[in-house]
Amino acid sequence: MQPLLTQLLNLDSVVVEDYYDLGEQIILEIETTKDCAICPRCGQMSYNTHQNHFHMARDLSISNRQVYLKFNRRQFKCHSCKKPFSETLDFIGKRRRHTDRFAEMIVKQVIHSGTHNVAQNNSLTDDEVWSIVEYMSKKQWSLDLSELRRLGMDEISLRKGQDDYVVVFVDLDKKELVGLAESRKHKDIKEVLESWGDKVLSQIKEVSIDLSGNYRGLVQKVLPEADIVADRFHVMKLVNEELNRARNAEKREINDLKDEAQKKELQAILKNSKYALLKPEGRLTEKQRLKLKEVKEASPKLAEMHRHKELFRAIFEESRNWKDGVFKLLDWLKDAQSIFQSSAATIGRWFEEISNYFESRTTSGAVEGINNRLKLIKRLGYGFRNFENFRLRCLICWHLTIS
Repeated sequence: MQPLLTQLLNLDSVVVEDYYDLGEQIILEIETTKDCAICPRCGQMSYNTHQNHFHMARDLSISNRQVYLKFNRRQFKCHSCKKPFSETLDFIGKRRRHTDRFAEMIVKQVIHSGTHNVAQNNSLTDDEVWSIVEYMSKKQWSLDLSELRRLGMDEISLRKGQDDYVVVFVDLDKKELVGLAESRKHKDIKEVLESWGDKVLSQIKEVSIDLSGNYRGLVQKVLPEADIVADRFHVMKLVNEELNRARNAEKREINDLKDEAQKKELQAILKNSKYALLKPEGRLTEKQRLKLKEVKEASPKLAEMHRHKELFRAIFEESRNWKDGVFKLLDWLKDAQSIFQSSAATIGRWFEEISNYFESRTTSGAVEGINNRLKLIKRLGYGFRNFENFRLRCLICWHLTIS
C-alpha cells in the first residue's frame, strides 16, 4: 500500500511510511530519501542529524477528503561553521502549514473568486487564505519592467461614494497591470514611479493620460524624457459631452414654448436622440439614422455640432502622420471654436499632448480594459479597506507565475 501511496503523492525524494484514515481526513506519514542537507551559511554539505522536528501540513485533497502530511524537518549541525540549521524541503516553505502545491491551488481560486468564498470552500479562514497569497507572491513574484516603454495611467474608485481613488499603471504594449498608487496625491504616485528605479524610468518613451491635468506636471517632472499623450477617447469624450449638453439645453428651451403642438412635435424628435447624435455615424442602426435625420432637420445648431463632431473623429481615424493630424486639428479648431467653445479651449491647452497621438497612435484602451477587471476584483472582495491587500490581489492576476 505504501508504494502505491508514494506514487500517488508524487513528491520528489519523498516516500510514504504509513497512513491514517480518519474519515473526512487522511494523514500520510512521509519521509525524505535524502540523507544530507546544505548549510545555508557556508554552503557545505552536512550528514550529521542534530534534532528531529515533526510537523503537519495540508496537501491537495483526494476525493474531497482533506490530506495532511506528517513530516520530519530535520535539524543538521554543520561541521564547517559548527552551527545547527533546518533542512530545506522542496514541497513546503519554512514555517508553512500548507504544501506549496496546495498554496498554488488556493491562489488560482483566489484569482477567479473572492477570498471569503475560497476560504469557505476549502475549510480555511480568510486570514489563512490571505497568508497563502502573500507567501506565494513573495516566492513566485515575476514583475518584470525591463521592457516597459509605453505607460498608461488612470484611476478607479476603491470604495464607492468615499472619494477614495487609486491610480492604475499599465504597460500598454503587454497590456499588463504594473502598479497601483494608494491615492491621487502626487507623493503617492511619485513613490510608485521612483520605486521602479532610474533605469526603468529612463526607458519609458510615452505616457498616456486623460485630460484631468492631475498627472501632467508630475509626469513631466519624474519622466522628463517621455512624451505625454492625451488619450484620444477622452478627447473624443470631451466633444461628445459638449454636444450632449447642447442637446439637453435645446430640450429645456422646447419646454418653454407656448405652442403646445410644436412643443410636443419637437419633444418627440429629441426624445431618445442621444446615441443617434453621439454614436459614430458609420455605426448607426437604421432607426438611429432616421432619428439623426429628424434631429438635424429640427435643429440647425445640433446639425452643425454633429457635423463638426464627425469631422473631429475623422481626424483621429484618417490622419496619416503627425503633420497631417496637426494641420487638420488646427483647421478644426479654427472652424469649431465658436461652436464647441469649451472643448476648443481645453484642446488648445492640451494641444501638444493631443497632437502626440498622431506620432505613434498610443491610446489608453488597454487601461480601460484592465480597469474593468479591477472593478470586478473589487466587487468579488465586497470592497477593500486595506489598500495593500487590494494591490496584491490585483497584481497576482498578471504577475504570479503558477503552474
